[in-house]
Amino acid sequence: MDLLMISEYILLASLAVFSIAAVRIATRKSIGMGLVGISAFSLATATILILINRIYGVGFCRDIAYALVLLGPVGTIAFARVLRG
Repeated sequence: MDLLMISEYILLASLAVFSIAAVRIATRKSIGMGLVGISAFSLATATILILINRIYGVGFCRDIAYALVLLGPVGTIAFARVLRG
């Protein structure tokens, strides 16, 4: 294994820990913390899918990651507008 592959696995492990922290943030009582947690979780999930595409060559992971990156902020803005009234 070369150094780049080792660093990709380390990044994958750290993103898994970050995903767990994002879920913990999302389960707080306030709505703002829930939005921050879900946004962080979708970003971590998209990055994990890009890494899976790069390491294992699974092609559809990249497409799903792009959809998550594009639709994540749209959902956050729509939810904020609904709450605002």
